[in-house]
Amino acid sequence: MAEQSDQTVKYYTLEEIQKHNHSKSTWLILHHKVYDLTKFLEEHPGGEEVLREHAGGDATENFEDVGHSTDARELSKTYIIGELHPETLITTVDSNSSWWTNWVIPAISALVVALMYHLYTAED
Repeated sequence: MAEQSDQTVKYYTLEEIQKHNHSKSTWLILHHKVYDLTKFLEEHPGGEEVLREHAGGDATENFEDVGHSTDARELSKTYIIGELHPETLITTVDSNSSWWTNWVIPAISALVVALMYHLYTAED
């Protein structure tokens, strides 16, 4: 399948995609592309529940973890309805770029506690 030009690509925001998280409309994101898998639910070899768990969200990591075949990857292209909106991509990247804040505050706190302990025991 040839890549679509930017003029014909339909873009969806994450908010739009999240609305399609039920059996009558099942959308998900794989590698920043939006898929409508509603008609594929009953055909999915892993069962429809696997797809419905990720409906309305990004299933890229799970898709890759399973190790889908080349045939499955080719078949998936037929369900592409658009791409994740570029502004949503920037937001996603920005939110992931602050991963370090999850460990910096505890690390600094631990250092402060260790320093206070050292100073307290040095006075005795």
